[in-house]
Amino acid sequence: MVAFLAGLIGSLLTVAALAVAGVFSEPDPSDTTPTTSTSVPATVQAPVPLPSGGTTAVAVIAEMVRPSIVTVEVGTGSGVDGFAAGTGSGVVYSSDGYVLTNNHVVEDAEFVRVIFLDGRIYQAEVVGADPLTDVAVIKVATPNLIPIELANIKEVRIGDPAIAIGNPLGLGGGPSVTYGIVSAFNRNLSVTASEQLFGLIQTDAPITRGSSGGALLDGQGRLIGITTAIGVSDVGAEGLGFAVPVNLVVSIAEDLIADGEVQHAFLGIVGENAFELTSDDARLPIGALISSVDAKSAIGNAGAQAGDTIVALDGAPVANMNELVAMLRLYRAGETVEVVLLRDAETIDVHVVLDRRPEDL
Repeated sequence: MVAFLAGLIGSLLTVAALAVAGVFSEPDPSDTTPTTSTSVPATVQAPVPLPSGGTTAVAVIAEMVRPSIVTVEVGTGSGVDGFAAGTGSGVVYSSDGYVLTNNHVVEDAEFVRVIFLDGRIYQAEVVGADPLTDVAVIKVATPNLIPIELANIKEVRIGDPAIAIGNPLGLGGGPSVTYGIVSAFNRNLSVTASEQLFGLIQTDAPITRGSSGGALLDGQGRLIGITTAIGVSDVGAEGLGFAVPVNLVVSIAEDLIADGEVQHAFLGIVGENAFELTSDDARLPIGALISSVDAKSAIGNAGAQAGDTIVALDGAPVANMNELVAMLRLYRAGETVEVVLLRDAETIDVHVVLDRRPEDL
């Protein structure tokens, strides 16, 4: 049996039966001693140069990206000189101090601090965190950071190179780099008894505890996801790593930076996978079957009924219920979407102003 861990581990903080990619570890006191550094790197974004001699493209990417990857330490107390209860990773999002990480890395922390490649240590504030997608944004008060370049997720294919970079086990000496491929898209994980993550990228690039909140990169060193979980079984790691895709990360991060929260969309239905029988009696998934609908919701007011099947959202086909949930993560309350319903072999187009997801769901 495989369990999925979400990324923190530490002496004071534990994460249920998830192998979250960012895991907390007992830190070495020497790793948390502030160092003095007057050199602040300038913001640089450049294409990956072709390697020469025995240098590989991965080595070039690692050298380019490592300054944008940080260690995130959390714990209780002020955090000025105390030991961390746990560690994770983070990715520089903007030159003016915003850093991406996981919600589970900073959740319930009394202090958060960030350690850069050159040893600089800064206290950080939590700008906002979103448990639904496991994305958080923290900020340090220093300028001229080196932000990571963002990939276009639509250009990434299964089998493309994937490079994971983070800070496993809170080890000193800078970020760790591993290499693999993009194994799959649209993976869904139950990370606790009541929480699920949807639409994740799967990779076989090795990811270790403490790497939660780190970067998953493409073959050009551009961010394709924030690492969040790993699969483990009773025999150890299973070579299954998972990351929140960059398009969702950016969408959530921008909301957190602007408002400190995310107004998640709510369609107002309970659903399940819909199937049709093919001519050779195979069951073919065709959409999300509405089991029940809240009559007071926008989609209920638009005429959707139990028994209808949602087959498209804003022109994009919907294959099943999990895919519909993953797609809705990219929308916000108040936005209008076109929903295509299948009812008695006829299609019905309805326009729905999305409600806000209730906080108790």
